Amino acid sequence: MAFHRTGRAQTRARRLASCTALALASGLLLTGTAGTASAADGDGAPAPGRTLTERTAPADERPEGKFPAKRSRMSTGTAQNQATGAPTRYDFTGDGESDLLYRWMDGSYYLWRSEAPAEQDTEFSLYGSYGEKLKDVIPVGDITGDGTADLLTLSPYGTLAFRETYFGGSGAADPSWTGSGWNIYNKVLSIGDVTGDAKVDVLARTHDGDLFLYRGTGNPGAPLQARTKVGSGWHIYDQIVGVNDANGDGLGDLYARTPGGDLFFYAGSGNAAAPLKARVKVGTSWHTYNQLASIDDITGDGRPELLGRTMGGALYFYETDAFTGRPTARYTLGTAGWNTAELMAPSGGNPQTGKDRILGLDRQGTLYAYYSRNNGTLTARDQWSDIGGWSGARVHFPSSLNADGYADLLEVYDGTLYNYLDSGAYPLGRGWGAFNVLTGPGDLSGDGKGDLLARTSGGALYLYKGNGQGTGFAGRTSVGTGWGAYNALVGAGDITGDGRADLLARTPGGTLYLYPGTGNASAPFKARVKVGTGWQAYTKLVAPGDITGDGRADLLAVTSGGTLYRYITTHTGTANPFTTRTNMGTGWNTYTQLH
Repeated sequence: MAFHRTGRAQTRARRLASCTALALASGLLLTGTAGTASAADGDGAPAPGRTLTERTAPADERPEGKFPAKRSRMSTGTAQNQATGAPTRYDFTGDGESDLLYRWMDGSYYLWRSEAPAEQDTEFSLYGSYGEKLKDVIPVGDITGDGTADLLTLSPYGTLAFRETYFGGSGAADPSWTGSGWNIYNKVLSIGDVTGDAKVDVLARTHDGDLFLYRGTGNPGAPLQARTKVGSGWHIYDQIVGVNDANGDGLGDLYARTPGGDLFFYAGSGNAAAPLKARVKVGTSWHTYNQLASIDDITGDGRPELLGRTMGGALYFYETDAFTGRPTARYTLGTAGWNTAELMAPSGGNPQTGKDRILGLDRQGTLYAYYSRNNGTLTARDQWSDIGGWSGARVHFPSSLNADGYADLLEVYDGTLYNYLDSGAYPLGRGWGAFNVLTGPGDLSGDGKGDLLARTSGGALYLYKGNGQGTGFAGRTSVGTGWGAYNALVGAGDITGDGRADLLARTPGGTLYLYPGTGNASAPFKARVKVGTGWQAYTKLVAPGDITGDGRADLLAVTSGGTLYRYITTHTGTANPFTTRTNMGTGWNTYTQLH
């Protein structure tokens, strides 16, 4: 499978050229140092002269399965749906039936069609701006009145956009409306009509658990009304899924799951001030699924189905009771390969972008990458450089510093920090030789842009706010001193479940601590929490991002003997956020660096 490299090279090169042109026109391309953290022209710093090969990761399977045969519409719920005109959200082809939109591991979007053509899933044209990888895709039904469902898309930097879709399910148009500031939420979802006006509404949850309702307007030029706070304490759920009238009253409903696997049903009320009725517990052990999702009636009974995907890649659907909304019997929808759908529209978990792979530099000086398969395993290695071409290099592999959602390759060479954009080594400034640790957990400042942490030999830790383009930093902030107490600082995404990037730190004695992120650049971390002891058994700790498909950042660790272990993040609320380790194989001591 080609992992976005060709398309990414083109889009990133275009973006870099456009950004450079803008900077030159504005007089903003300045020489800088690590102290000032401005974009640098690299004067006096020789370019490393290293090259990267065209990278094509090993092939992986595509999702498999088929939609169930339709039954006759005879339920009470159906009659009420038809009477109230409950809007459907997922008909992208205009045939009156729901379809399933997903993003594959190469970044391309596909539509799994309900009409079951010869090739059931077909490519769906959907692109972010300047090569950005969309953080989330939210179906909102047919707002334009052309007979096909439309979309809201969320950018990594918090721009929500409305997009009309093309009839026949070929793709989506460029945005016709945008709104900024949506990075204050860790989850945005459509819920159907919860206010009784036959328009699809939107819910948004903050990192701290406040829930807001945005009523739909039915106007593509301004699709949402001003927000209304409708709840708090919603941080207790790791998955939230809106469904289009599960209990047959014509109103949208919602399922919410705790990290421990308890499933709750919230029925719509029709009251905009309090759109959800009191929760009802409808199940346990739902943590067996790494993603929950929904789809609007694929069985013909007039009610939506609740979807659950296992870490192994099987996709199941549950019908819902016509009166209570309770999930009933489970049926197989997709037999295999759904782990390769890195995003289903919609998914219940917090969306995660920034890093989904690891990078190793072996003793010969050759770079290799391993990609997440979203099922807890890694692909076979992919050679990223000529044999020995990176011998002696000091490399780093932080979460994405631009909007493309993929980890960036950095090198400190002769004191200058370079970012290996597809057009070549781009200098980010001088003076970086003063730091003995560079790590990029993701967005630490709350603006959605990837940031960088740098530690001096004296133990001072600094935060460098990314400019969102991978070409420089907005400035640096002192995080504090005393960080020399740790011999490892790693992170790539959200460990605690609030959608903010977090950091792990290990002492030479083997005690591992978690620093939860705050989203505030002036104080980016909360007080540390002790995870456990005995971690000195590992020579390397590696932050791969999410490798299990649940949106949570996981952890890898290598022993001196070369055995790789996997620790999956659980979010169960205990001090130790990880499951018992799993052996991932041997031979990993071939790498002198692993990021």
